[in-house]
Amino acid sequence: MKRLLTLTLTLLISTSVVAQGTYTPTAENLASRKEFADSKFGIFIHWGIASVFGQGEWYLHRAQLNHQEYKKAADAYYPHRFDAKEWVKAIKDSGAKYITFVSRHHDGFSMWDSAYTDYDIMDATPYKRDIIKELARECHRQGIRLHFYYSHIDWSRDDYPAPTSTTGYHKRKVTGKDHFDGGWDNYYKFMNNQLTELLTKYGKIGAIWFDGHWDHGKDKEPFDWRLDEQYALIHKLQPACLICNNHNLAALPGEDFQTFERDLPGENKAGFSEGQEVSQSLPLETCQTMNKSWGYVVKDTNYKSLEYLIRYLVSTSGKGANLMLNIGPQPNGEIPAAALERLKGMGEWLRKYGDTIYGTTAGDIAAQDWGVTTRKGDRLFVHIFDLKEKSLHLPLKCKVKSAKLFDSKTHVMFTQDADGVILTFDTVPSGTDYIVELKTK
Repeated sequence: MKRLLTLTLTLLISTSVVAQGTYTPTAENLASRKEFADSKFGIFIHWGIASVFGQGEWYLHRAQLNHQEYKKAADAYYPHRFDAKEWVKAIKDSGAKYITFVSRHHDGFSMWDSAYTDYDIMDATPYKRDIIKELARECHRQGIRLHFYYSHIDWSRDDYPAPTSTTGYHKRKVTGKDHFDGGWDNYYKFMNNQLTELLTKYGKIGAIWFDGHWDHGKDKEPFDWRLDEQYALIHKLQPACLICNNHNLAALPGEDFQTFERDLPGENKAGFSEGQEVSQSLPLETCQTMNKSWGYVVKDTNYKSLEYLIRYLVSTSGKGANLMLNIGPQPNGEIPAAALERLKGMGEWLRKYGDTIYGTTAGDIAAQDWGVTTRKGDRLFVHIFDLKEKSLHLPLKCKVKSAKLFDSKTHVMFTQDADGVILTFDTVPSGTDYIVELKTK
């Protein structure tokens, strides 16, 4: 090991944590929530030594590999084409307002220079550059928020508590784990020490995005993740830093926004959100893949079309949520060309229509077969994806003062009665997103 856990950070963790059950967000945290909710579009980045295999970030577990053999990939991990400046520029130009970067996934490999493990980008690879340091510097310079994904799971360490019964989410099949004394207490300190590094070495961080809570979701005895202490530590180190946990449950005390995996809030098409209550008070987010995979998979070139992605972003906004769209960079450090193409297209669309997305809330009308609505103050945006006729009935309760096409500012004929508003068009609406702006009272 690089060195033993330092006493200083361990004492910080043990003495500075307050009871999370009484957590009251600070003024800067509430402001951060508002900024996050208004941003509407972010980019998720799954990247690490798993990319060397080109089989996705779950390869170690799914292939039932020996960890000691898997970790040899670190010696071949030399992302010589990684350019933080170009990454951040491409993402910013896409219209995204934040980046959520996987600092450590379930395989346990850390993408920064951590004092608490040698299994990191600086010590285990010939690259010898702190990826997170370079990315953080560029995010701060170019004015885009940086969030960190952090896994509660670690397949590489024997002090991570594997599911304690045969009904656990996964039976651990990874062999050759590194040995650590102290069990769960030791692993918990390790995580909190690493989180402290991430929140004290790299400037202002927008959010910590946890994953893995579901790994003990079916244990016979409920597992205590000690989230109250961990959340309190984060809020003490950076009060404005938001906390999210991809546990597929209702939001827990101390969490600042709620995420939904591969689904819009309130839906369960992907199978992860069954029974997941949608928060009525916290900002919402949907995380979705650009192709079919999170991490780099060499055979997965099945990228969603630009039209699909734009409509998905609009539909997410229609739910009052953000879309966090994932990219899995190649092992050489390049963002795949297809992903760059989608980013470019999203940026071009948002530069023209972003006013109907950024800073909006869910519209007055829930999603329909024809499309969705978003609202900003007294402006209601009607996003039409698929309408078969020249008129559209909107069951609105508010009074409409005017209607016009967002694109051309051409006035749209409308009539209003007790049942709502009927818009009448010269031709059947067409295109990726045909937007009508209503001024309401």
